[in-house]
Parts: sequence; C-alpha cells; structure tokens
Amino acid sequence: MPKILVVDDDKDICLLMHRFLTKNGYEVETAISGLAGLKKLADYKPDLLLSDFKLGDIDGTEVLQKAKEMMPDLPVIIITGYSDIKVAINVMKMGAFDYVTKPLFPDEILLNIRKALKTGEDAPVKSSSGKTRPVKAEKENYIFGNSSISKKLMKQVNLVAPTNFSVIIYGESGAGKEAIAKTIHQKSKRKNGPFVAMDCGAISKELAGSELFGHEKGSFTGAINQKIGHFELADGGTLFLDEVANLSYDVQVSLLRVVQEQKLKRIGGNKEIDIDVRILVASNERLPEAIAQGKFREDLYHRFNEFSLDVPSLKERGNDIFEFAEYFLEETNKDLEKEVKGFSEEVQQHFKKYPWPGNIRELRNVVKRATLLTEGEFIEEGSLPFEIVNHEKLLFVEEDKEPEVKADRRLHGQLKSAAYEAEYEMIMEALKKVNFSKSKAAELLNIDRKTLYNKMKKMNM
Repeated sequence: MPKILVVDDDKDICLLMHRFLTKNGYEVETAISGLAGLKKLADYKPDLLLSDFKLGDIDGTEVLQKAKEMMPDLPVIIITGYSDIKVAINVMKMGAFDYVTKPLFPDEILLNIRKALKTGEDAPVKSSSGKTRPVKAEKENYIFGNSSISKKLMKQVNLVAPTNFSVIIYGESGAGKEAIAKTIHQKSKRKNGPFVAMDCGAISKELAGSELFGHEKGSFTGAINQKIGHFELADGGTLFLDEVANLSYDVQVSLLRVVQEQKLKRIGGNKEIDIDVRILVASNERLPEAIAQGKFREDLYHRFNEFSLDVPSLKERGNDIFEFAEYFLEETNKDLEKEVKGFSEEVQQHFKKYPWPGNIRELRNVVKRATLLTEGEFIEEGSLPFEIVNHEKLLFVEEDKEPEVKADRRLHGQLKSAAYEAEYEMIMEALKKVNFSKSKAAELLNIDRKTLYNKMKKMNM
C-alpha cells in the first residue's frame, strides 16, 4: 500500500485528506507544520509528499528542498493559492512533480497522486485487432496514431522540437493543438523550463495586454496590485498562444516588439525586462486569410511562421480512432478502477460513422462517460451519448435550406424541420444542465463557444 505524507498547517485539511486518501487505498500520515513534516519524513519514508506552500513556520520551497535532499527520488506535490502561479512555476523548476491550486478538488488530487506514483514509461500494448497501438509515455501529452497522416505529424514534431523555432499550429477545435505544443516543449532543450499557455480567444481586448506583459500597481483603474504577465512567467521556457488571431491589432503591435527584442515593459512601468521565451501559436483559421481581412499583422505572422504544423481532424485519421479509443479506455479504467475490456461491434460502427466535430477531445470525453456508465465487460450502444447513436437524424440543416424560425422556439409545432428542432432541444438541454453557462454548455456539446453563440443567435435563444 503506497504511503503518503500530508503537510498542512490547517488541521481540518489534514483530517479531510487523511480520510479521503485512506478511503482510496493509501496509507497516510499528516503533519501540521513544515518542520514536523520534515521530521516525520525521515521516520515515515513515504512514497509521496503532499505539502501546502504556505505553512506556519517554513514555506513549501524549504520543505521541497529539504525533502529532495533527504529523498531525491520522492515525488512532491505542492498546494498553492490561485494567485501564486509564479510560486508554482518556481517549485516545478526546483523538482516538484506537480502542483494543485486551491480550492482543492478531490478528483484532481487523486489523479495527480496516481500519476506521480507511476514509474517508468508505458510499453506498446496490443489492441483487440492484434495491432500494436500507440501508448503515451508518462511525460508525453499527445497520442500519435499509426495512420500515414499521423506518422507525418509525429515526424514533423520530432524535427522541429529540438530547435528554437517559433511554430504555428493549425487545426480544428479539439484536435489537440495545445497537446502538440506541450509535446514540442517536452522534446525541446527548454523542457525543464515552464510551459505557459494563454487562450487569446477567452480574454477581452482590454485585458489581453495585461495578461501578456503584466502591469504595475495603479497603472489603470482596477490595477490594485502588480501583475506578472505570461511572458515573464514563461521566461526560460515556452509560451503557447492559442487562437492568436483573436488578439486586437494594438496588442499585436506590442507583441511584435517583444518578440523581436526579447524585452518587455509591464503596462504602466518604465523598466525593461529581459526575457528568453520560445513562442508557439495556434489557430483554427489560416493566418494569411486573417491578414487579407485586416485582422492580423503580416510582420507578426512572419515572425511566428518559422515552421508550421497541420494537426489533422479525427475524421481524417482513419483507423486511428479505434487506437485512440482503446488508449482512452485504458486511461479511464485506471482512473475509475474498472476493468472494461473493449467496445461492442455496434459501438465500433457508430464510432466509424460519426463525424467527430469535437475531434480527439470529444472522443476522449465520450469514452470516459461510456466507461463510467458501463457495468459489463464491453461498452454497449446504450452507454453512448444520444447525438452519436442518432447523428444521422440530427444532421444540421444546410444554410440555404434552413427554415424560418419564430421567436418562441419552445413552440415545437411551429418548427418546419425535425432536425432543427432536435438540435434546438440538445442545446437547451445542455444549457439547463450547466445553469445556462454558455462556456460550459459549449464544452458539454463538444463545440467551441463561437459556434454555440452563432447557433443560439440564429435560433433567437
């Protein structure tokens, strides 16, 4: 039984963690101070250390340092506050296995512990078809398939990763652009540095500059504290800018200067700060098209376009879908402690016919959900989401055939198209499940936010 030492100056946290981890099959000891934790570490010799960063006597940095001196191979997970992201990056540089932020979520902690206690890399595994399927090593973030298009992508990633080139990664939503970026980082000379990701499509134009470059206290209304930007957080490592075409033109001007000179000034500051950052960007639209539309600077594009990658959609990857599905099944079996063996013939046919608009992300979510619902040895049709089993009946109506929709969509009898009505009901059901949060509903439906907004607008929702 693996042994875990929990160090936290909050007695309630120690008690809760002791109960939770013991229930999940671990032997647990606790300590309510850093020094007490280090003393117990020497006697208890745990397999993993879980320590809060802010302790009453010494901080998590010293606990981590001393623990590594005593037990160099001990995996350490640090608990930090949400605002302590720079602290988190520093402890990772010092050798922490990972960090979790407050508020604490039991499932997240359990998943990190299980990952930390794994040793070695996974070997290739035979699939039910008898072929060797790809298995992600513990430090890999992207699963490469065996199709020719997947092998070409893997070859390109391995080629560009050791360089310091900036890379543009193109691909549909859910195809794995960020996972590709992480894999490039982990295969690079910067792998021991931080990997910092920013979703440019999720940040308002007003805040994008502050998020990228940071700001000084009092530099604008609401700037009550100094803020460290993503560039500084990524110093010595890799900065990944997802949906980079969404940045405003003004921010692009400032970004170009930072990329060219590897220096920045925080908003409201006068001091120039030297940075050493490799930049990877991603977009689901071609940047030359954004340039033609006046949305993206051509000079910035050429700075980024030292190398480009196209991440194929799942429907382009042929039988890779079954290899990925079996990998996700194995992954979910471990997380849920289940022993589901595979997929029924009906399920395999549905997987083959379904267009997978959410790509690999959607496939992973479907397999996780189906595994959770499965009580037998194989995943059956009844465990699949409604839209996969009935996708041929729910094909979206083409633009030129779209019926005129009246304001009150809840009057089903007014709808001229059964498919349109079904789509409306799916969206409304998803919205209700997440208390009408559009971002969460989009995630549940495996579509991006913009697509959901456009559909709701057309439906007068």
